[in-house]
Amino acid sequence: MTKASVIVDKDFVLSDLDRRIFGQFAEHMGRCIYGGLYEPGHPTADEHGFRQDVMELVKELGVTIVRYPGGNMLSGYNWEDGVGPKENRPRRLELSRFVTETNQMGTDDFIDWCRKTGIEPMLATNVASRDLNGAWGHVEYCNIPGGTTMSDKRRANGYEEPHNVKFWCIGNEPDGFWQIAQKSAKEYGRIVAEAAKIIKWIDHEIEVAASASSNRNMPHYGDWERTILEDAFDYIDYLAPHTYFKNDPDTMEFFANIELMDAYIKETVAMCDAVAGQRRSSKRIMLSFDEWNIAARWKPEDKKAKPGEWPDVLPIIEDVYTVEDALLIGGTMQTLINNGDRVKVACFAQMVNVIAPIMTEDGGPAWRQTIFWPLALASKYGHGKILKQVVSSEKTATKAWADMPYLVSTVLHDDATGQTVIFALNRNLKEPMELSVALKGLGEGRSVVATHEIANDDLKATNTRDNPDNIRPGTIASVRVDGETVSATLKPASWNVIVIN
Repeated sequence: MTKASVIVDKDFVLSDLDRRIFGQFAEHMGRCIYGGLYEPGHPTADEHGFRQDVMELVKELGVTIVRYPGGNMLSGYNWEDGVGPKENRPRRLELSRFVTETNQMGTDDFIDWCRKTGIEPMLATNVASRDLNGAWGHVEYCNIPGGTTMSDKRRANGYEEPHNVKFWCIGNEPDGFWQIAQKSAKEYGRIVAEAAKIIKWIDHEIEVAASASSNRNMPHYGDWERTILEDAFDYIDYLAPHTYFKNDPDTMEFFANIELMDAYIKETVAMCDAVAGQRRSSKRIMLSFDEWNIAARWKPEDKKAKPGEWPDVLPIIEDVYTVEDALLIGGTMQTLINNGDRVKVACFAQMVNVIAPIMTEDGGPAWRQTIFWPLALASKYGHGKILKQVVSSEKTATKAWADMPYLVSTVLHDDATGQTVIFALNRNLKEPMELSVALKGLGEGRSVVATHEIANDDLKATNTRDNPDNIRPGTIASVRVDGETVSATLKPASWNVIVIN
């Protein structure tokens, strides 16, 4: 049996937890929107065409904010195409996937969906194939009460009150060769500065995110961040990195993605602070990690339609997730929380069907993938303050990370409810872990409220349409509270939640 210990103290707080860290991403890609969120004619569809079975699962998932509408398709998107009477909306070529965009769901529809689910909208605006007027009009349409051309257009479309969208993303992965109107860092930095300036002139309460390098392996990583911040530092609030974890047949190498993500966050924060230091500024740029997930396992040629076909809907990258995947997602969710002093927003990519925690069948059921559970449990219990930790754990070596602890731990305390929550991943594949957590200053006489455990002897086990509940959280049999110390025996290869009153 491997051993690990954690010490926290109520007075040693890293940060308040921003609940927007439990966000998701919904793009016009594959069946995420059409057949996922939106399917008129489905037995559960409401008056807007939204699938209510999906809406209920999204609520259970605990989603707090959703980024929309893209993604790669954003670089060629005209937001005006997706508002007004649906029968009048244009059909456009969508060049990121070689499909036809029908525009049957757009900005107003997305706001309707957010209001029905109680979720905050995060809108992305196109500054790649469009000039600044596109962003200007988009924000004016959404946030100005009335009396201008764009705000009155919204009112004429049936939305008397403004949408009041307070979080906006400027572009998407503009450094990528796969984008329409790829930009250099200098080009994008100037666009971001001017777009953010305009957006905040229209509504000074808006928070703005700019794109970081598309991923940590881009050749200009670091130079990109520095260059765009030299222009945009005074106008933006967030830098938005993306990461898709490398698949590896070796489970321990796969789990090393957790360490790589932690390094990526800390490196990006350092880049932001270097520019702040150069400017002698006390301002701190925060992170909106608005795309993160395991890399799709489809071949690149299968991620687009065949040339010349232009289908309305193209089912792609509908990956089926395993227990092993769920453990990685649980550990990386913890990494985001453990860096919650700088990571304030995060969007799991994507929400439905496309590399997603929720799957659907056209005209049929919706079900939870294995990765649904760590995301849902993290949001359910993720409240209050993130406590600083002193962690002791046995370690192992991998090619990607030479000194990898078996334990990934997170401790939160909520003064409002008095609850303390421990998230713990045991990355040891063979041995159980005897875990001890000292909760200094959090009082004696406490008891266990709930425990949850994701574990299975078969790390490749999945949930499917015909067996949707094959993998569900169990309980931890061996949690003990002795004074201010919580002890538990964690199964090998398990992700765990312990809730103390």
